Amino acid sequence: MDFTVKKYKELLQALIKAGYTFQTFEEFIKAPNSKSVILRHDVDLLPYNSLRFAEIQAENNVKGVYYFRAVPESWDEKVIKKIADLGHEIGYHYECLTTCNGDLKKGIADFEKNLIDLRKLAPVSTICMHGSPASKFDSKDLWKVYNYRDFDIIGEPYFDVNFKEVFYLTDTGRRWDGHKVSVRDKVDSNFNLTFHATNDIILNLKNGELPNQIMFTFHPQRWNDEIFKWTKELIMQNIKNIIKKTFFVKK
Repeated sequence: MDFTVKKYKELLQALIKAGYTFQTFEEFIKAPNSKSVILRHDVDLLPYNSLRFAEIQAENNVKGVYYFRAVPESWDEKVIKKIADLGHEIGYHYECLTTCNGDLKKGIADFEKNLIDLRKLAPVSTICMHGSPASKFDSKDLWKVYNYRDFDIIGEPYFDVNFKEVFYLTDTGRRWDGHKVSVRDKVDSNFNLTFHATNDIILNLKNGELPNQIMFTFHPQRWNDEIFKWTKELIMQNIKNIIKKTFFVKK
């Protein structure tokens, strides 16, 4: 079965055995290693699933970055503090133009307020846009008018990573070729590599066939060992993929 915590552990071990170093996004921005993996986690829902990922990584002396939304289903202060205490990076998963109905002034004020609140819990030096696929607003448009560096932010993946050199893998759509049904989680890449299942990635790692620099994006709410939760996520995500591809994905 794919998208289980057990399968995630297999993937992590394959990355370790392949000789990759693990950097937080902040570390990568400041000094990227030549053979490096960034484990990015978008905490959209079920923050305790993210805490489980963070604990597994800490058990293996691995670090990642966790981006929290400023909504109740993501923002759990106890979880945020625990993940930070395990040595991981905490970031802000902003969606301000969605929550503020496209109003730029309200959006940047909302961004600043939420960033201040998150920094009360942990250091924050990087941010990452939340796609909000059902919204007509793209929160990255904030930065057409404002500059996130004015808020002591050093990096945003969609602006500060050259994905023609860094291979991007995301579990968007509960599949590794989810770019086909993704509204905004897309990058401009030169890599002619596509995977569907986690086992495909693991096999390529064992064969030494993946690029030296990789950013993974995980949505930990999608990864479950309990059969009821696993099945529920599978069904709901398949429905969402159909809706996104039919109504929101640009042809």
